Amino acid sequence: MKTFLRILEPIALALVPIVLVVCIVFGVKQTALLSALVALLAIFLAFARFEAAAVRARDIMPIVVLAALAVVSRLVFVALPNFMPVSAIVIIAGVSFGRQQGFMVGAIAALVSNMFLGQGHWTPWQMYLWGMMGYGSGALVSAGLLKLRWQVVTYGVLASVVYGIFFDTYHLLAFVHPTSVEMVVSVYLLGIPMTVAHDISTLLFLLLLYAPWSRKITRVKQKYGLA
Repeated sequence: MKTFLRILEPIALALVPIVLVVCIVFGVKQTALLSALVALLAIFLAFARFEAAAVRARDIMPIVVLAALAVVSRLVFVALPNFMPVSAIVIIAGVSFGRQQGFMVGAIAALVSNMFLGQGHWTPWQMYLWGMMGYGSGALVSAGLLKLRWQVVTYGVLASVVYGIFFDTYHLLAFVHPTSVEMVVSVYLLGIPMTVAHDISTLLFLLLLYAPWSRKITRVKQKYGLA
């Protein structure tokens, strides 16, 4: 079962954008619904694999703490649309503990913070996209990349742009009917301020938090033998 989930999890996670693109190319009418269902399946498999790994309690605590910090930080900055430290914290989690833990922090942060801000059709996408930020940073570290702070910051900025593009595309497919060139351009133009705010906040908080948090996390990992 563990081997099956280990193989299936990355395939399902990669399948989400592929399904979205294929549906758009072939003009599938229920693209938003179908892609959201695939995203939910990918999230379920990611959680199932983590559960099957029989992680020690001490290794779960960093995920809980970082997810809680991400939730609180989002609530604190809720008055500033899309300006929040969540993405920075999720990326730090992935870099420090690995792709699975990074995904868990991002997905949990989205789900729990929306319990205060409101759940909706956007929740699966937020869980998937924030989860993939952590998953991606962890995967790149495993590949020998993201060794320097500027590389982590660059990844954060690019990941925030991808986050915005995905959300704008989902909004376009789910709520704009019929579509036209003018409507497509309008949706993406209206999304630029939100993406810019997300980019700036991720940039600033990574510059502020990455170095000191990484040092402290490294000491904690060494002291308590965390995976």
